[in-house]
Amino acid sequence: MPTVKEKSAFAKRLKDLLEPLKIRGGTKLAEQFNLRHRGAHPVSPQTAHKWLKGTTIPTSDKLQTLAEWLKVEVHWLHYGPSPGARQRPVPRSQQYQPSPETIELASKIEALTPKDRNLVEEMIVRFYGEDDEE
Repeated sequence: MPTVKEKSAFAKRLKDLLEPLKIRGGTKLAEQFNLRHRGAHPVSPQTAHKWLKGTTIPTSDKLQTLAEWLKVEVHWLHYGPSPGARQRPVPRSQQYQPSPETIELASKIEALTPKDRNLVEEMIVRFYGEDDEE
């Protein structure tokens, strides 16, 4: 049975993933979740609210739906990062295989005017931090 701390940490990860989608309440979460979930039982707004408040953690089938929808690993969503896992994103100097979404985003940024590209770069630096911050 999950501890209060584990449920609270799950709720924070879920809220952080939902924030860019502008989903903040149980009603909206339940509505969007039920559009994607293929299980036998939809979730109620009350259940979704409990997920967001850290009262409960979804069952494995519902965690799977959330993870697929939010494009994260089920294990990470449920338990968080492994103790030895990096807490920060991969540094820009380190190579990684870009996803199709990353390539699409880069193409859109490249199509911006130089002034707008500079603005996007400033935002990334603000959120991501400078390379020498470790």
